[in-house]
Amino acid sequence: MSRLTFPRRLAFTASASLGAFCLTVLPAAATATPAQIATSKTNGVAYLKSLQAADGSYAGTGLSNEWAFSALAAAGTAAVDVAPGGDTTKNARSVYRNLLATAAWPSASPVVTDYERATLNAYAAGIDPSRVSASRNLIGDIYGYWQTAEPGYFGPSANFNGTVFAALALGGAKTQAGAQRTPQALRNALITRIRANQHDDGGWNYGKAEGDPTQLATTSDIDMTGAAMAALCVSGVPNTDTDITQAKAFLKGKLVPASGAFNAMFGVNTDSNGWAVSGLNACGINPQTGDFLTSAGKTPVDFLIAQQFNPGGGFKYLPSDTAPSAYASIDGLRAVAGGGFTAAPPAPVTSGAPQWVAQSAFTSGTATKLALTVDDGTGSLKVCSVAFTPTGTTTTLGAVLDAATTAATPTGCVSGVTPTSGTGTLTSLNGKANSGSNTWKVSVDGSSFAGATRGKVINAGDTIALRWGS
Repeated sequence: MSRLTFPRRLAFTASASLGAFCLTVLPAAATATPAQIATSKTNGVAYLKSLQAADGSYAGTGLSNEWAFSALAAAGTAAVDVAPGGDTTKNARSVYRNLLATAAWPSASPVVTDYERATLNAYAAGIDPSRVSASRNLIGDIYGYWQTAEPGYFGPSANFNGTVFAALALGGAKTQAGAQRTPQALRNALITRIRANQHDDGGWNYGKAEGDPTQLATTSDIDMTGAAMAALCVSGVPNTDTDITQAKAFLKGKLVPASGAFNAMFGVNTDSNGWAVSGLNACGINPQTGDFLTSAGKTPVDFLIAQQFNPGGGFKYLPSDTAPSAYASIDGLRAVAGGGFTAAPPAPVTSGAPQWVAQSAFTSGTATKLALTVDDGTGSLKVCSVAFTPTGTTTTLGAVLDAATTAATPTGCVSGVTPTSGTGTLTSLNGKANSGSNTWKVSVDGSSFAGATRGKVINAGDTIALRWGS
């Protein structure tokens, strides 16, 4: 599968109206200065704003520029402040939210990366991804792709990038308060699979390598190494970890001393550099010092800035290109601005616009989903998306668990609940009964675990984690 409909290797032909942006290229300098970076951000944001359609959209059918939201947020621009001709009724955030809320989105045959891409960009746009609308919960959508036969993978394991971007989305798209919304047990399962797919050279590739010595011995991909590093770090792995250190060494070995570019699988290009730098950024590793300052005094950020047209602000894909590429411009700006693969939305400057928008309550009679994990303490984590139709503005934990017995994807998340009615303490789940201090506890949106009761109030978009233990 290509990188979440973000095809770095496809040439992009700019429209004639963007020709004016192809002026002079800012010369590379040894270690990009704060002033250079600030100029790059200002001009890069201006270019991305020019990509907005007259209806306010960045996303739609076919190839999409919705990744612009992650770059804009990293550069300090709120999506709600981006509006064609200043028409705030067509601001980018509202238009994108409306698209995600439609029943026909993303397609008749969706894949997990559709929801991961949307989660990362909705979060950056200031849309709570679990509360897009009364019917759309992107976190719940992702949970539905958990692979019961291969725990820790999301989507077919052969498409390893789906698991990497699950980690990026579930670990990177935090709650509005900045907390991790998913339990560490789930993030640990993802970490285990990502580690198992690290190649012998210290990097990663798009396809599955776990358990295959031949694949593990193949050369890694620059882009995917950046993404996998970031996935580990947003899941809680420190940048001093051995696997991160090995990934750094792989990237260092691919540096081109004269330019600061990475010698990628398909040659030197902006997208690969952007993904590698975003991986370093996500791990808190400075891409302009130490291992990433070459013998010629160049850094990966130098290369990116050298790829940018100024004052137009767009980035070219290949050094030989004479026009900017939308995708390269998104990757380049996000990396230069210090971003990983998403970023918390900046405070808007538009009067009255909130930093976040979110569905505040269930709509009675409107079918929706909730994300649920069940950890019985044996290491057999269950993950599922629970489909149900609320009958009020809130529901209860008991009602969600009852629905999960027959309407969970994947199936088997919940097989039995005791008691079967009422609002009392949950005494047994899936045949595992409370025992002394070891009892069933519940957490919502990353809150502290507390005693689970059937009557526990559940609100729209809550991410629910159940855990048996003391």
